[in-house]
Amino acid sequence: MSQSPPADPEQPHIVSLVLHAKKALLQGQQLCTRASTISSASAQTAVDVLALDAQVRWMSEAVLDQLKLAAQVAKSIEQKRTELERQVKEWDIIRNQRTDALDAVLESLGTQSVPPDFHTVSSDSSPFGSQNNSDDERDEERHPEDDTTPFGPPSPPSSSPTDTIRNRSPVVRRHEKEKKSRREDRRKWKTLRDFVNERAIEDLLDTIEKDRLELDDILATTSDYPESLSKTIGAIKDMVPVEVPLPSFDAIFASQEGTSAKMAEQLESLAHHYDNMSNALHDFEAGEEFSEEDVQGMNGDADALPVIITELEEGVKAIDEWHQQLLTAKESAQEHLEVHRNTLRDLDELGDIMTEMLERQQTVETESIEHLSYLHAQLQPLEELHHKYTSYQYAYGKLVLELARRQRYREAAQRIIATMTAQLDAMAEEERILRQEFQAEHGQYIPEDFCLYVENLPNRWMISTWNGEPLEMLPLIDADIIEEAKQRTMGVDIGVGASQSL
Repeated sequence: MSQSPPADPEQPHIVSLVLHAKKALLQGQQLCTRASTISSASAQTAVDVLALDAQVRWMSEAVLDQLKLAAQVAKSIEQKRTELERQVKEWDIIRNQRTDALDAVLESLGTQSVPPDFHTVSSDSSPFGSQNNSDDERDEERHPEDDTTPFGPPSPPSSSPTDTIRNRSPVVRRHEKEKKSRREDRRKWKTLRDFVNERAIEDLLDTIEKDRLELDDILATTSDYPESLSKTIGAIKDMVPVEVPLPSFDAIFASQEGTSAKMAEQLESLAHHYDNMSNALHDFEAGEEFSEEDVQGMNGDADALPVIITELEEGVKAIDEWHQQLLTAKESAQEHLEVHRNTLRDLDELGDIMTEMLERQQTVETESIEHLSYLHAQLQPLEELHHKYTSYQYAYGKLVLELARRQRYREAAQRIIATMTAQLDAMAEEERILRQEFQAEHGQYIPEDFCLYVENLPNRWMISTWNGEPLEMLPLIDADIIEEAKQRTMGVDIGVGASQSL
Protein backbone atom coordinates (compact mmCIF):
# COMPACT_ATOMS: atom_id res chain seq x y z
CA MET A 1 0.00 0.00 0.00
CA SER A 2 1.62 3.26 -1.14
CA GLN A 3 1.43 6.76 0.15
CA SER A 4 -1.30 8.87 -1.39
CA PRO A 5 -2.71 12.27 -0.99
CA PRO A 6 -5.32 12.78 1.73
CA ALA A 7 -8.50 10.86 1.09
CA ASP A 8 -11.33 12.36 -0.78
CA PRO A 9 -13.91 13.64 1.65
CA GLU A 10 -16.52 11.73 -0.45
CA GLN A 11 -14.83 8.36 0.11
CA PRO A 12 -16.59 6.17 2.67
CA HIS A 13 -15.14 6.31 6.11
CA ILE A 14 -13.13 3.23 6.96
CA VAL A 15 -14.66 2.92 10.43
CA SER A 16 -18.17 2.44 9.02
CA LEU A 17 -16.87 -0.27 6.71
CA VAL A 18 -15.29 -2.06 9.66
CA LEU A 19 -18.51 -1.82 11.66
CA HIS A 20 -20.48 -3.04 8.70
CA ALA A 21 -18.11 -6.02 8.30
CA LYS A 22 -18.33 -6.78 12.02
CA LYS A 23 -22.12 -6.66 11.92
CA ALA A 24 -22.19 -9.01 8.95
CA LEU A 25 -19.85 -11.39 10.75
CA LEU A 26 -22.02 -11.43 13.84
CA GLN A 27 -25.16 -12.07 11.73
CA GLY A 28 -23.34 -14.86 9.92
CA GLN A 29 -22.26 -16.43 13.19
CA GLN A 30 -25.83 -16.26 14.52
CA LEU A 31 -27.22 -17.82 11.36
CA CYS A 32 -24.65 -20.60 11.40
CA THR A 33 -25.26 -21.23 15.09
CA ARG A 34 -29.00 -21.44 14.40
CA ALA A 35 -28.36 -23.77 11.49
CA SER A 36 -26.21 -25.99 13.70
CA THR A 37 -28.87 -26.05 16.39
CA ILE A 38 -31.55 -26.98 13.86
CA SER A 39 -29.35 -29.72 12.42
CA SER A 40 -28.78 -31.17 15.90
CA ALA A 41 -32.52 -30.97 16.59
CA SER A 42 -33.18 -32.70 13.27
CA ALA A 43 -31.06 -35.63 14.37
CA GLN A 44 -33.00 -35.98 17.62
CA THR A 45 -36.31 -35.54 15.78
CA ALA A 46 -35.33 -38.29 13.36
CA VAL A 47 -34.68 -40.61 16.31
CA ASP A 48 -38.07 -39.70 17.77
CA VAL A 49 -39.79 -40.30 14.44
CA LEU A 50 -38.23 -43.74 14.11
CA ALA A 51 -39.26 -44.66 17.66
CA LEU A 52 -42.82 -43.40 17.22
CA ASP A 53 -43.12 -45.09 13.83
CA ALA A 54 -42.02 -48.38 15.37
CA GLN A 55 -44.69 -48.02 18.08
CA VAL A 56 -47.34 -47.14 15.51
CA ARG A 57 -46.43 -50.11 13.33
CA TRP A 58 -46.46 -52.49 16.28
CA MET A 59 -49.80 -51.18 17.52
CA SER A 60 -51.27 -51.33 13.99
CA GLU A 61 -50.31 -54.97 13.69
CA ALA A 62 -51.72 -55.68 17.15
CA VAL A 63 -55.01 -53.92 16.31
CA LEU A 64 -55.35 -55.74 13.00
CA ASP A 65 -54.68 -59.07 14.74
CA GLN A 66 -57.40 -58.29 17.27
CA LEU A 67 -59.76 -57.31 14.48
CA LYS A 68 -59.08 -60.63 12.74
CA LEU A 69 -60.07 -62.45 15.94
CA ALA A 70 -63.20 -60.30 16.18
CA ALA A 71 -64.02 -61.15 12.57
CA GLN A 72 -63.70 -64.85 13.40
CA VAL A 73 -66.12 -64.38 16.29
CA ALA A 74 -68.58 -62.64 13.97
CA LYS A 75 -68.17 -65.46 11.45
CA SER A 76 -68.73 -68.03 14.20
CA ILE A 77 -71.97 -66.33 15.24
CA GLU A 78 -73.05 -66.17 11.60
CA GLN A 79 -72.30 -69.87 11.09
CA LYS A 80 -74.28 -70.80 14.20
CA ARG A 81 -77.21 -68.70 13.03
CA THR A 82 -76.95 -70.22 9.55
CA GLU A 83 -77.09 -73.72 11.04
CA LEU A 84 -80.13 -72.81 13.13
CA GLU A 85 -81.84 -71.27 10.11
CA ARG A 86 -81.07 -74.42 8.11
CA GLN A 87 -82.75 -76.56 10.78
CA VAL A 88 -85.71 -74.19 10.84
CA LYS A 89 -86.01 -74.41 7.03
CA GLU A 90 -85.92 -78.22 7.26
CA TRP A 91 -88.75 -78.06 9.79
CA ASP A 92 -90.69 -75.72 7.50
CA ILE A 93 -90.27 -78.19 4.64
CA ILE A 94 -91.51 -81.08 6.79
CA ARG A 95 -94.42 -78.96 8.05
CA ASN A 96 -95.38 -78.01 4.48
CA GLN A 97 -95.14 -81.62 3.34
CA ARG A 98 -97.39 -82.84 6.13
CA THR A 99 -99.91 -80.03 5.80
CA ASP A 100 -99.98 -80.54 2.01
CA ALA A 101 -100.51 -84.27 2.52
CA LEU A 102 -103.31 -83.57 5.00
CA ASP A 103 -104.88 -81.04 2.63
CA ALA A 104 -104.69 -83.58 -0.18
CA VAL A 105 -106.48 -86.17 1.96
CA LEU A 106 -109.15 -83.65 2.93
CA GLU A 107 -109.59 -82.64 -0.71
CA SER A 108 -109.96 -86.30 -1.62
CA LEU A 109 -112.54 -86.75 1.13
CA GLY A 110 -114.43 -83.79 -0.30
CA THR A 111 -114.77 -85.59 -3.63
CA GLN A 112 -116.25 -88.77 -2.16
CA SER A 113 -120.03 -88.60 -1.70
CA VAL A 114 -121.92 -90.27 1.14
CA PRO A 115 -125.47 -91.50 0.52
CA PRO A 116 -128.02 -89.84 2.83
CA ASP A 117 -129.08 -93.22 4.29
CA PHE A 118 -125.71 -93.29 6.06
CA HIS A 119 -126.18 -90.21 8.21
CA THR A 120 -129.61 -88.57 8.06
CA VAL A 121 -130.84 -89.71 11.47
CA SER A 122 -128.38 -88.53 14.10
CA SER A 123 -124.73 -88.43 14.92
CA ASP A 124 -125.20 -91.34 17.29
CA SER A 125 -126.39 -93.57 14.45
CA SER A 126 -123.86 -92.32 11.89
CA PRO A 127 -121.30 -94.94 10.94
CA PHE A 128 -118.62 -92.20 11.25
CA GLY A 129 -119.40 -90.94 14.74
CA SER A 130 -119.69 -87.24 15.52
CA GLN A 131 -120.47 -84.88 12.64
CA ASN A 132 -119.90 -81.16 12.28
CA ASN A 133 -123.52 -80.41 11.51
CA SER A 134 -125.51 -77.80 13.32
CA ASP A 135 -128.86 -78.61 14.94
CA ASP A 136 -130.63 -76.73 12.16
CA GLU A 137 -128.89 -78.80 9.50
CA ARG A 138 -129.85 -82.01 11.26
CA ASP A 139 -133.45 -80.83 11.60
CA GLU A 140 -133.58 -80.03 7.89
CA GLU A 141 -132.16 -83.43 6.97
CA ARG A 142 -134.40 -85.37 9.34
CA HIS A 143 -137.83 -86.46 8.20
CA PRO A 144 -140.57 -87.92 10.33
CA GLU A 145 -140.44 -91.12 8.39
CA ASP A 146 -136.71 -91.49 8.99
CA ASP A 147 -137.47 -93.27 12.23
CA THR A 148 -137.70 -96.38 10.10
CA THR A 149 -134.27 -95.93 8.46
CA PRO A 150 -131.61 -98.61 9.02
CA PHE A 151 -129.73 -96.44 11.54
CA GLY A 152 -132.78 -95.09 13.41
CA PRO A 153 -134.82 -96.62 16.22
CA PRO A 154 -136.29 -99.71 14.57
CA SER A 155 -140.00 -100.36 14.74
CA PRO A 156 -141.07 -103.73 16.05
CA PRO A 157 -140.52 -106.21 13.23
CA SER A 158 -143.16 -108.54 12.05
CA SER A 159 -142.65 -112.17 12.81
CA SER A 160 -141.68 -113.12 9.27
CA PRO A 161 -138.97 -111.74 7.01
CA THR A 162 -141.27 -112.30 4.07
CA ASP A 163 -143.33 -109.33 5.21
CA THR A 164 -140.71 -107.10 3.60
CA ILE A 165 -141.72 -108.62 0.31
CA ARG A 166 -145.42 -109.28 0.68
CA ASN A 167 -146.65 -106.68 3.11
CA ARG A 168 -145.68 -103.07 2.21
CA SER A 169 -147.94 -100.49 3.81
CA PRO A 170 -148.71 -97.20 2.00
CA VAL A 171 -146.66 -95.33 4.67
CA VAL A 172 -143.63 -97.51 4.04
CA ARG A 173 -143.99 -97.13 0.28
CA ARG A 174 -144.29 -93.33 0.59
CA HIS A 175 -141.28 -93.23 2.90
CA GLU A 176 -139.23 -95.29 0.45
CA LYS A 177 -140.27 -92.99 -2.37
CA GLU A 178 -139.06 -89.93 -0.45
CA LYS A 179 -135.81 -91.67 0.42
CA LYS A 180 -135.35 -92.56 -3.22
CA SER A 181 -135.90 -88.92 -4.18
CA ARG A 182 -133.27 -87.77 -1.72
CA ARG A 183 -130.84 -90.42 -2.93
CA GLU A 184 -131.29 -89.35 -6.54
CA ASP A 185 -130.65 -85.63 -5.80
CA ARG A 186 -126.91 -85.95 -5.21
CA ARG A 187 -126.38 -82.19 -5.13
CA LYS A 188 -127.52 -82.28 -1.51
CA TRP A 189 -125.40 -85.25 -0.56
CA LYS A 190 -122.70 -84.85 2.00
CA THR A 191 -119.10 -85.88 1.44
CA LEU A 192 -116.69 -87.66 3.73
CA ARG A 193 -115.13 -84.27 4.50
CA ASP A 194 -118.36 -83.10 6.13
CA PHE A 195 -117.68 -85.59 8.93
CA VAL A 196 -114.20 -84.19 9.62
CA ASN A 197 -113.69 -81.84 12.57
CA GLU A 198 -111.95 -79.17 10.52
CA ARG A 199 -112.20 -76.59 13.30
CA ALA A 200 -109.94 -78.74 15.47
CA ILE A 201 -107.53 -79.04 12.55
CA GLU A 202 -107.50 -75.27 12.08
CA ASP A 203 -106.89 -74.80 15.81
CA LEU A 204 -103.98 -77.21 15.62
CA LEU A 205 -102.48 -75.43 12.60
CA ASP A 206 -102.94 -72.05 14.29
CA THR A 207 -101.15 -73.32 17.38
CA ILE A 208 -98.27 -74.65 15.28
CA GLU A 209 -98.01 -71.34 13.41
CA LYS A 210 -98.04 -69.40 16.68
CA ASP A 211 -95.23 -71.57 18.05
CA ARG A 212 -93.34 -71.10 14.78
CA LEU A 213 -93.60 -67.30 15.14
CA GLU A 214 -92.27 -67.59 18.70
CA LEU A 215 -89.19 -69.29 17.26
CA ASP A 216 -88.75 -66.36 14.86
CA ASP A 217 -88.90 -64.01 17.85
CA ILE A 218 -86.18 -66.01 19.60
CA LEU A 219 -83.93 -65.96 16.53
CA ALA A 220 -84.58 -62.27 15.94
CA THR A 221 -82.85 -61.31 19.21
CA THR A 222 -79.44 -62.00 17.64
CA SER A 223 -80.28 -61.51 13.97
CA ASP A 224 -78.30 -58.26 13.73
CA TYR A 225 -75.25 -59.51 15.65
CA PRO A 226 -73.11 -60.56 12.64
CA GLU A 227 -73.87 -57.39 10.68
CA SER A 228 -73.40 -55.18 13.73
CA LEU A 229 -70.05 -56.80 14.52
CA SER A 230 -68.92 -56.50 10.90
CA LYS A 231 -69.80 -52.81 10.82
CA THR A 232 -68.00 -52.15 14.12
CA ILE A 233 -64.95 -54.10 12.96
CA GLY A 234 -64.97 -52.18 9.69
CA ALA A 235 -65.26 -48.85 11.51
CA ILE A 236 -62.34 -49.67 13.81
CA LYS A 237 -60.32 -50.94 10.87
CA ASP A 238 -60.97 -47.68 9.04
CA MET A 239 -59.63 -45.85 12.08
CA VAL A 240 -56.29 -47.64 11.83
CA PRO A 241 -53.89 -45.02 10.41
CA VAL A 242 -52.74 -45.51 6.90
CA GLU A 243 -49.04 -46.24 6.83
CA VAL A 244 -47.37 -43.05 5.68
CA PRO A 245 -43.89 -43.42 4.12
CA LEU A 246 -41.19 -41.81 6.23
CA PRO A 247 -39.11 -38.99 4.81
CA SER A 248 -35.67 -39.90 3.46
CA PHE A 249 -33.42 -39.32 6.43
CA ASP A 250 -30.27 -39.79 4.36
CA ALA A 251 -31.36 -37.17 1.83
CA ILE A 252 -32.32 -34.71 4.58
CA PHE A 253 -29.08 -35.13 6.49
CA ALA A 254 -27.00 -34.98 3.31
CA SER A 255 -28.78 -31.79 2.27
CA GLN A 256 -28.37 -30.26 5.72
CA GLU A 257 -24.72 -31.24 5.80
CA GLY A 258 -24.05 -29.77 2.35
CA THR A 259 -25.86 -26.55 3.24
CA SER A 260 -24.02 -26.32 6.56
CA ALA A 261 -20.66 -26.76 4.80
CA LYS A 262 -21.52 -24.00 2.34
CA MET A 263 -22.61 -21.73 5.19
CA ALA A 264 -19.34 -22.47 6.99
CA GLU A 265 -17.44 -21.32 3.92
CA GLN A 266 -19.55 -18.17 3.73
CA LEU A 267 -18.96 -17.51 7.44
CA GLU A 268 -15.27 -17.99 6.90
CA SER A 269 -15.34 -15.41 4.10
CA LEU A 270 -17.14 -12.98 6.42
CA ALA A 271 -14.50 -13.56 9.08
CA HIS A 272 -11.74 -13.02 6.53
CA HIS A 273 -13.38 -9.81 5.34
CA TYR A 274 -13.69 -8.56 8.89
CA ASP A 275 -10.01 -9.31 9.56
CA ASN A 276 -9.02 -7.42 6.44
CA MET A 277 -11.16 -4.47 7.41
CA SER A 278 -9.74 -4.47 10.96
CA ASN A 279 -6.21 -4.42 9.59
CA ALA A 280 -7.15 -1.66 7.18
CA LEU A 281 -8.51 0.34 10.11
CA HIS A 282 -5.23 -0.03 12.03
CA ASP A 283 -3.33 1.08 8.95
CA PHE A 284 -5.68 3.99 8.45
CA GLU A 285 -5.26 5.05 12.06
CA ALA A 286 -1.49 4.80 11.62
CA GLY A 287 -1.80 7.45 8.91
CA GLU A 288 -1.69 5.29 5.90
CA GLU A 289 -3.62 6.52 2.92
CA PHE A 290 -5.60 4.17 0.63
CA SER A 291 -5.67 4.47 -3.07
CA GLU A 292 -8.85 4.82 -4.99
CA GLU A 293 -8.56 1.24 -6.15
CA ASP A 294 -8.29 0.02 -2.56
CA VAL A 295 -11.29 2.03 -1.55
CA GLN A 296 -13.29 0.67 -4.43
CA GLY A 297 -12.29 -2.86 -3.44
CA MET A 298 -13.38 -2.32 0.15
CA ASN A 299 -16.61 -0.78 -1.01
CA GLY A 300 -17.20 -3.73 -3.34
CA ASP A 301 -16.59 -6.20 -0.51
CA ALA A 302 -18.97 -4.23 1.70
CA ASP A 303 -21.61 -4.31 -1.00
CA ALA A 304 -21.30 -8.13 -1.24
CA LEU A 305 -22.00 -8.61 2.47
CA PRO A 306 -25.86 -8.43 2.16
CA VAL A 307 -25.73 -11.07 -0.55
CA ILE A 308 -23.76 -13.41 1.69
CA ILE A 309 -26.12 -12.77 4.60
CA THR A 310 -29.07 -13.48 2.32
CA GLU A 311 -27.51 -16.76 1.21
CA LEU A 312 -26.89 -17.70 4.84
CA GLU A 313 -30.51 -16.94 5.68
CA GLU A 314 -31.64 -19.07 2.77
CA GLY A 315 -29.41 -21.87 4.03
CA VAL A 316 -30.93 -21.61 7.49
CA LYS A 317 -34.35 -21.59 5.90
CA ALA A 318 -33.53 -24.71 3.86
CA ILE A 319 -32.19 -26.54 6.91
CA ASP A 320 -35.27 -25.50 8.85
CA GLU A 321 -37.58 -26.75 6.07
CA TRP A 322 -35.91 -30.15 6.19
CA HIS A 323 -36.26 -30.07 9.93
CA GLN A 324 -39.96 -29.23 9.51
CA GLN A 325 -40.38 -32.33 7.37
CA LEU A 326 -39.06 -34.37 10.28
CA LEU A 327 -41.30 -32.48 12.74
CA THR A 328 -44.30 -33.11 10.50
CA ALA A 329 -43.48 -36.82 10.38
CA LYS A 330 -43.11 -36.82 14.18
CA GLU A 331 -46.40 -35.02 14.65
CA SER A 332 -48.14 -37.45 12.29
CA ALA A 333 -46.66 -40.40 14.18
CA GLN A 334 -47.84 -38.91 17.49
CA GLU A 335 -51.33 -38.44 16.05
CA HIS A 336 -51.33 -42.03 14.83
CA LEU A 337 -50.22 -43.16 18.26
CA GLU A 338 -53.06 -41.24 19.89
CA VAL A 339 -55.51 -42.76 17.41
CA HIS A 340 -54.25 -46.18 18.40
CA ARG A 341 -54.82 -45.43 22.05
CA ASN A 342 -58.44 -44.57 21.24
CA THR A 343 -58.65 -47.69 19.06
CA LEU A 344 -57.42 -49.85 21.91
CA ARG A 345 -60.19 -48.46 24.12
CA ASP A 346 -62.67 -49.28 21.35
CA LEU A 347 -61.23 -52.78 21.14
CA ASP A 348 -61.70 -53.26 24.87
CA GLU A 349 -65.34 -52.21 24.52
CA LEU A 350 -65.72 -54.47 21.50
CA GLY A 351 -64.32 -57.37 23.51
CA ASP A 352 -66.94 -56.86 26.22
CA ILE A 353 -69.67 -56.59 23.58
CA MET A 354 -68.52 -59.78 21.84
CA THR A 355 -68.48 -61.67 25.13
CA GLU A 356 -72.05 -60.60 25.79
CA MET A 357 -73.05 -61.47 22.20
CA LEU A 358 -71.53 -64.95 22.45
CA GLU A 359 -73.34 -65.63 25.71
CA ARG A 360 -76.61 -64.38 24.26
CA GLN A 361 -76.10 -66.37 21.05
CA GLN A 362 -75.49 -69.51 23.11
CA THR A 363 -78.70 -68.87 25.03
CA VAL A 364 -80.61 -68.32 21.77
CA GLU A 365 -79.13 -71.49 20.31
CA THR A 366 -80.20 -73.54 23.35
CA GLU A 367 -83.71 -72.04 23.36
CA SER A 368 -84.05 -72.50 19.60
CA ILE A 369 -83.03 -76.16 19.70
CA GLU A 370 -85.47 -76.83 22.54
CA HIS A 371 -88.23 -74.97 20.67
CA LEU A 372 -87.44 -76.87 17.46
CA SER A 373 -87.76 -80.16 19.33
CA TYR A 374 -91.13 -78.99 20.58
CA LEU A 375 -92.16 -77.96 17.06
CA HIS A 376 -91.16 -81.37 15.70
CA ALA A 377 -93.36 -82.92 18.37
CA GLN A 378 -96.15 -80.59 17.23
CA LEU A 379 -95.95 -82.09 13.73
CA GLN A 380 -96.74 -85.58 15.02
CA PRO A 381 -100.50 -84.85 15.29
CA LEU A 382 -100.49 -83.79 11.62
CA GLU A 383 -99.09 -87.15 10.60
CA GLU A 384 -101.54 -88.89 12.90
CA LEU A 385 -104.40 -86.94 11.33
CA HIS A 386 -103.15 -87.87 7.87
CA HIS A 387 -103.08 -91.53 8.90
CA LYS A 388 -106.47 -91.21 10.57
CA TYR A 389 -108.20 -89.69 7.54
CA THR A 390 -106.57 -91.94 4.97
CA SER A 391 -107.62 -94.87 7.17
CA TYR A 392 -111.04 -93.27 7.47
CA GLN A 393 -111.35 -93.01 3.70
CA TYR A 394 -110.15 -96.57 3.25
CA ALA A 395 -112.50 -97.83 5.97
CA TYR A 396 -115.43 -96.03 4.32
CA GLY A 397 -114.67 -97.81 1.06
CA LYS A 398 -114.56 -101.11 2.91
CA LEU A 399 -117.78 -100.20 4.69
CA VAL A 400 -119.54 -99.61 1.37
CA LEU A 401 -118.32 -102.96 0.07
CA GLU A 402 -119.30 -104.65 3.33
CA LEU A 403 -122.81 -103.19 3.22
CA ALA A 404 -123.11 -104.20 -0.44
CA ARG A 405 -122.06 -107.73 0.50
CA ARG A 406 -124.61 -107.80 3.30
CA GLN A 407 -127.25 -106.55 0.90
CA ARG A 408 -126.44 -109.44 -1.43
CA TYR A 409 -126.54 -111.84 1.52
CA ARG A 410 -129.91 -110.53 2.67
CA GLU A 411 -131.36 -110.69 -0.84
CA ALA A 412 -130.14 -114.28 -1.23
CA ALA A 413 -131.63 -115.20 2.16
CA GLN A 414 -134.93 -113.51 1.25
CA ARG A 415 -135.05 -115.40 -2.04
CA ILE A 416 -134.56 -118.67 -0.17
CA ILE A 417 -137.24 -117.69 2.37
CA ALA A 418 -139.63 -116.65 -0.39
CA THR A 419 -139.09 -119.98 -2.18
CA MET A 420 -139.54 -121.99 1.00
CA THR A 421 -142.63 -119.97 1.95
CA ALA A 422 -144.20 -120.61 -1.46
CA GLN A 423 -143.41 -124.32 -1.18
CA LEU A 424 -144.88 -124.51 2.32
CA ASP A 425 -148.00 -122.64 1.22
CA ALA A 426 -148.42 -125.02 -1.72
CA MET A 427 -147.95 -128.05 0.55
CA ALA A 428 -150.44 -126.67 3.07
CA GLU A 429 -153.03 -126.06 0.32
CA GLU A 430 -152.51 -129.56 -1.06
CA GLU A 431 -152.90 -130.99 2.44
CA ARG A 432 -156.08 -128.99 3.01
CA ILE A 433 -157.62 -130.40 -0.20
CA LEU A 434 -156.65 -133.94 0.73
CA ARG A 435 -158.21 -133.53 4.17
CA GLN A 436 -161.41 -132.14 2.69
CA GLU A 437 -161.61 -135.09 0.31
CA PHE A 438 -161.03 -137.51 3.18
CA GLN A 439 -163.66 -135.85 5.27
CA ALA A 440 -166.17 -135.83 2.45
CA GLU A 441 -165.61 -139.51 1.72
CA HIS A 442 -165.26 -140.98 5.22
CA GLY A 443 -166.32 -138.34 7.71
CA GLN A 444 -170.02 -139.24 7.62
CA TYR A 445 -169.27 -142.69 8.91
CA ILE A 446 -167.11 -141.57 11.82
CA PRO A 447 -168.89 -140.73 15.07
CA GLU A 448 -168.85 -137.07 15.91
CA ASP A 449 -167.24 -137.61 19.28
CA PHE A 450 -164.59 -139.87 17.86
CA CYS A 451 -161.17 -138.41 16.90
CA LEU A 452 -162.25 -134.80 16.93
CA TYR A 453 -158.87 -133.45 15.64
CA VAL A 454 -159.28 -135.22 12.37
CA GLU A 455 -161.24 -132.21 11.20
CA ASN A 456 -158.35 -129.80 11.92
CA LEU A 457 -156.90 -127.81 9.05
CA PRO A 458 -153.20 -128.26 8.21
CA ASN A 459 -150.70 -125.96 9.95
CA ARG A 460 -149.58 -122.83 8.16
CA TRP A 461 -145.80 -122.18 8.41
CA MET A 462 -144.03 -118.87 8.97
CA ILE A 463 -140.25 -118.34 8.90
CA SER A 464 -139.10 -115.69 11.45
CA THR A 465 -135.81 -114.36 12.80
CA TRP A 466 -134.08 -116.10 15.63
CA ASN A 467 -135.50 -115.32 19.02
CA GLY A 468 -137.61 -112.49 17.58
CA GLU A 469 -134.60 -110.32 16.67
CA PRO A 470 -135.35 -107.14 14.65
CA LEU A 471 -135.03 -107.65 10.97
CA GLU A 472 -131.73 -106.26 9.71
CA MET A 473 -132.18 -103.11 7.60
CA LEU A 474 -129.55 -101.98 5.11
CA PRO A 475 -129.19 -98.76 3.11
CA LEU A 476 -129.62 -98.82 -0.63
CA ILE A 477 -126.22 -98.13 -2.23
CA ASP A 478 -126.00 -97.18 -5.89
CA ALA A 479 -123.81 -99.23 -8.16
CA ASP A 480 -121.44 -96.34 -8.96
CA ILE A 481 -120.80 -95.80 -5.24
CA ILE A 482 -119.91 -99.46 -4.91
CA GLU A 483 -117.68 -99.32 -7.99
CA GLU A 484 -115.89 -96.24 -6.64
CA ALA A 485 -115.26 -98.05 -3.35
CA LYS A 486 -113.84 -101.02 -5.27
CA GLN A 487 -111.48 -98.74 -7.21
CA ARG A 488 -110.26 -97.00 -4.05
CA THR A 489 -109.59 -100.25 -2.18
CA MET A 490 -108.40 -102.31 -5.13
CA GLY A 491 -104.99 -103.91 -4.71
CA VAL A 492 -104.65 -102.92 -1.06
CA ASP A 493 -102.93 -105.54 1.03
CA ILE A 494 -104.79 -106.30 4.24
CA GLY A 495 -101.50 -106.39 6.10
CA VAL A 496 -100.58 -102.87 4.98
CA GLY A 497 -101.77 -99.84 6.90
CA ALA A 498 -104.44 -97.74 5.29
CA SER A 499 -102.34 -94.57 5.13
CA GLN A 500 -99.46 -96.45 3.52
CA SER A 501 -101.67 -98.22 1.03
CA LEU A 502 -103.36 -95.03 -0.10
